[in-house]
Amino acid sequence: MALTYHVLDVFTERAFGGNPLAVVLDADRLTVPEMQAIAREFNLSETVFVMAATSPGHTAKVRIFTPVSEIPFAGHPTLGTAALLAELRMPVVNGERDAIIALEEEIGSVRVGVRLRAGAAAFAEFDAPKVPGDPEPLGEEDELAAAIGLIASEVSFENHKPMIVRDANVFAYVPVANLDAMAKVRVTPSHWARVFTDRGVLGVYMYTRQCVRSQASFHARLFAPDFGIPEDPATGSAAIGFARVIKDFDALPDGSHRRTVEQGMEMGRPSLISLVLGIHRGKLDSVRIGGHVVRVAEGTLRV
Repeated sequence: MALTYHVLDVFTERAFGGNPLAVVLDADRLTVPEMQAIAREFNLSETVFVMAATSPGHTAKVRIFTPVSEIPFAGHPTLGTAALLAELRMPVVNGERDAIIALEEEIGSVRVGVRLRAGAAAFAEFDAPKVPGDPEPLGEEDELAAAIGLIASEVSFENHKPMIVRDANVFAYVPVANLDAMAKVRVTPSHWARVFTDRGVLGVYMYTRQCVRSQASFHARLFAPDFGIPEDPATGSAAIGFARVIKDFDALPDGSHRRTVEQGMEMGRPSLISLVLGIHRGKLDSVRIGGHVVRVAEGTLRV
């Protein structure tokens, strides 16, 4: 069986930045073990398998795999797949292509708006399928700091404290004092399992308000070693839960608030994630994640 695949970089306007993604088309005949083996072969943060939609109102059904397991939802696979399908399937009207791509994911239906313009990287954005719930405290700062290779005084800034947020996925959010401390972050296995793995955490999202780029509001790094991702260059799904962290600690008023998160700098894959929070009557009402997408490669996969 020969299948077409594409490789895209997401959350970047230039090739070889952002978070790389493999998308395998017409994957209906693949078994789950075959999908997992292919994802392990690509060895990217995620690989997407595109199949025929089960509902006539949807564009496609997709399944998302890390190198070690399937996950119900992820941000950069959603954006990258939608941008690719819009480019491949949508007609050009007056030199432009704007599309709504409806993807059937394990978490449910996710609608993605895609904007395509000649000579420019595609831009895609989606509304989070689930608004994050109440955060949970994450434990003692000494133990947390040891798990990420820092000292306790480097874990926190202003009023921000470590938290767990459970939504489509479960992430730990750890504030880090500054960029110097962020550069020192590393996984310490002897502490990591007790602090994070045993709490059912998919990944640990470290963030600071100090940034490299002037247009960024926060600088972030994410580690998910339990899922075969030593470090992720850009994490859209974690940005959803981060919206709740921002709302709570920064005490935002009602209205729409846009923030830009930079990630991947330490990996040499700079990424920019657009995050829009909607707050109504003091509660987080909506979260929108967006970013640019660049198609960098395509080929044939022989299974």
